[in-house]
Amino acid sequence: MSNMMKQEEMETLRELIKDVDTAMLTTVTEEGLVSRPMKTQEVEFDGDLWFFTKKETDKYEEILHDHDVNVAYAGKSFVSVRGRAEIVEDLGKKEELWSKAYEKIMQTSYDDPNVVLIKVNAEAAEYWDTGNFTKKVAFLYKRMTGQSAQSTDVNETVKLNK
Repeated sequence: MSNMMKQEEMETLRELIKDVDTAMLTTVTEEGLVSRPMKTQEVEFDGDLWFFTKKETDKYEEILHDHDVNVAYAGKSFVSVRGRAEIVEDLGKKEELWSKAYEKIMQTSYDDPNVVLIKVNAEAAEYWDTGNFTKKVAFLYKRMTGQSAQSTDVNETVKLNK
């Protein structure tokens, strides 16, 4: 896959998720899959998604045990991002992404050693058409990848191999 296509795919996903405030993060547990709402970070999507959590949560333990996750967005379009999660304790990154809203939500500050970041390295994304913009993107993506663009199904899958 060329760098240009990767950039085009990143821009497509960035456009689709940029205004969605809350995402659903799905992790793997011993009993099966569990989803919970997470506040989307206000950063430009570059293939990684970022979320704050605390070490004393189930999702923290679940990610340490199994890195496979899914992040779902519902807004003007519906987007499902499959990826690998990792726990990041970098104080500089926590400070960069922190906002006053988190102090109220988490009742602490970014330098609390219990506060960590979840970094999701997106591997693939699927999105569903809810309007002309998405259908046009699906058409363009098929053309770019050499697929037949005659049929633009209601959903598309994008591989994000970095």
